[in-house]
Amino acid sequence: MAAVQGHVSNGADGADGPDAGGEGAPLAFRRAVAGLRAARVRPEVELDPTPPPRRLAPFAYALEAVVTDPTADDDEELAEGRLILLHDPAGHDSWRGTFRMVTLIHADLEPEIAADPLLPEVCWSWLTGALEARGLGCSEPSGTVTRASSHYFGGIGEREPSTRIEIRASWTPSDHPSPEPARPERQDEAAAEPLGVPDTGAHLAAWCDLLCQIAGLPPAGTTEAGVVSLPQRRGPQPR
Repeated sequence: MAAVQGHVSNGADGADGPDAGGEGAPLAFRRAVAGLRAARVRPEVELDPTPPPRRLAPFAYALEAVVTDPTADDDEELAEGRLILLHDPAGHDSWRGTFRMVTLIHADLEPEIAADPLLPEVCWSWLTGALEARGLGCSEPSGTVTRASSHYFGGIGEREPSTRIEIRASWTPSDHPSPEPARPERQDEAAAEPLGVPDTGAHLAAWCDLLCQIAGLPPAGTTEAGVVSLPQRRGPQPR
């Protein structure tokens, strides 16, 4: 499993700096970002930093991910997504907290699977279930599950119909006690800010679990019969 590497932005220019996760950023935010950067994820998930959206919060950090088929020779992409960590030290009424996780996930599905009327409810339950499976608390979850079918005509009429599922969601991660004790030279700084920050590394791992499930991969390390995932999509999509 690979550790995450990336950068932080305050939405101004996407670069590192005192106001973008350096010494000038809030201690809680720096620790939350450090948790993301140190996270260990499944080898099927390729993670890269990406500039976060602007104006959503004073501080933000974003990662994009692609799930590939480890058994394929052509780097077939099975699912893709983006995860954003938002932080507002003053708090946000709709978040009911100072942190917010935001995600967008896409995956192509077999048409017969996408036609299942319960698919949106199932996909949403996978999101909440991925968090619960890792013992992660959250509040104020919200989001949408959208499926869109494409049929091709004319010059591209030979293509088979395709269906894409999209999940847009956000939730407020629960705080947990910081594992890092305040060093003597930083006691004043620690006293000025709450030490409780979300376990962002675990939230990232849960999100990657969801990506892999949407992609049709079995849970990591499982050999149990009866484990059901969505079938992988038809046909490779070269990167």
